[in-house]
Amino acid sequence: MRVTKHEHAALFIEDGGKALIVDPGSFTNPFTALQDVIAVVITHEHPDHWTPEHLDRILKGTGGVPIYAPEGVAKAAAGYDITVVRPGDTVRLEPFTLEFFGGKHEVIHSSIPVVDNVGVLVNGEFYYPGDSYAVPRGHAVELLAAPIGAPWLKIGDAIDFVLAVAPRRAFGTHDMTLSVIGRTMGAARLTWAVEQGGGEYLPLEPGESADL
Repeated sequence: MRVTKHEHAALFIEDGGKALIVDPGSFTNPFTALQDVIAVVITHEHPDHWTPEHLDRILKGTGGVPIYAPEGVAKAAAGYDITVVRPGDTVRLEPFTLEFFGGKHEVIHSSIPVVDNVGVLVNGEFYYPGDSYAVPRGHAVELLAAPIGAPWLKIGDAIDFVLAVAPRRAFGTHDMTLSVIGRTMGAARLTWAVEQGGGEYLPLEPGESADL
């Protein structure tokens, strides 16, 4: 399996000649390699994780593929055929097995509603939490996409999240709101966190991949 980081929180996951797109949002350049895509996963409804423009382009380029997302996305994306997933659900979409965790977005502020959010574990090896610190209990994570910067994120909480997951490898995501200096600082903190469990931090840039 290969995981490719795209801008901000978007991911492209390939295995056995098939691919998934995760969180194609407003800070992400258009996906162009669509011939192998068999599904889209959206972790929550905020526009930096999905846009109608991205979905329309993907659906047109693939001839139509299923979209998996929590209930909040199904309500926000009226007019799209969304398969609702919840924490505890498992979806098998050969060659992928998707397991969902969490349930809620991290709190930004008391004045801002907390929306649905699911983290997704792919093939029992790669985990991406969306905008949450939901830990996939009972799973040994080989590769973690760890958020670095967000209105809801404090770096100490991000460190604790990586310590709790204890992945073998990790890379930073949710980072387009940060300056170069901010991303570098965040990566340094998460490097320390993943190394506490004997793991390795991968300084992936958009377009770069990690193989499992």
